[in-house]
Amino acid sequence: MKPNQLLYLSQDDVTAVGITMIEIIEALKVAFREKGEGRTEMPPKPGIHPGGGDNFIHAMPAYIPALKSAGVKWVSGFPDNYKRGLPYITGLLILNDPETGLPVSVMDCVWITAMRTGAATSLSAQYLARPESSVVGVLGCGIQGRTNVEALNALFPLKQVMAYDVDSEAVGRYVEEIGSRFDLEVVPVATPRQAVIGCDIVVTAGPILKKPHATIEAGWLEQGAFASLVDFDSYWHADAMRETTKFCTDDNQQLYHYQQAGYFQEIPQLYADLGELVAGQKPGRETPFERTMTANLGLALDDMAVAPIIFRKAVKKGLGTWLSL
Repeated sequence: MKPNQLLYLSQDDVTAVGITMIEIIEALKVAFREKGEGRTEMPPKPGIHPGGGDNFIHAMPAYIPALKSAGVKWVSGFPDNYKRGLPYITGLLILNDPETGLPVSVMDCVWITAMRTGAATSLSAQYLARPESSVVGVLGCGIQGRTNVEALNALFPLKQVMAYDVDSEAVGRYVEEIGSRFDLEVVPVATPRQAVIGCDIVVTAGPILKKPHATIEAGWLEQGAFASLVDFDSYWHADAMRETTKFCTDDNQQLYHYQQAGYFQEIPQLYADLGELVAGQKPGRETPFERTMTANLGLALDDMAVAPIIFRKAVKKGLGTWLSL
């Protein structure tokens, strides 16, 4: 690290670092164990909502002493960006030196956000899904539909993906890419129900909505299945969520914070957050028949677990641009 300088890493630089999904999952496991044992600092993320509706820009700070990581992510999600040919999620991450407070790196956060969100699903599934799970239903064939399957494929013996999206062309691209990239059978389905019935794991990855469209009905999620609500409860009818034995999240306090903002108005009682599961404070799945579910919110903890690895590898590989403070 150069004195009085920070390293700027573009999205291409971040991708070129070459960090693997397994590395990300393992980093998150350390971070959530630390969280469960009370050794992290992460206030609920404040946000602004330019233009109203479901637009948001959030500030996400976190400190993980065990990983020598401190910083903040400034991230936006604008659901109508696709109409402009722009990505839904954009933003930057600032990584600080926890000993001096000085910023050491500014990096694009789009790739990080995509990968760590999938990793959080897979880490949750390690505690809540059946270990033999092989069939995944994906509702939403965008970035999260891709990275969630990548992360689940790293830990589970996946064989088949049932893919649904309101955009049939998006489904076609998804089927071709995911099938060839991971050597999986990817089946395009015409209805949301077909992406839920018969699946061991279900991932809903549409836009985050304050008012859920509640498409997934009671009786669709199989006994023994696990669901990851990447889009909060947007896809799920309240009756379907109430069928779960254990409804979890990645951070209880942040979920309560979202409830005060109008989200998650009809969810079941929370059973545990991911830190409690990883730290062994509460058991995960206890029988093959439980329906389990997590609504991971996407935490600053995830980003700050990954950012130091990217920074160190970028420095070693000579990636990025050094800028004077």
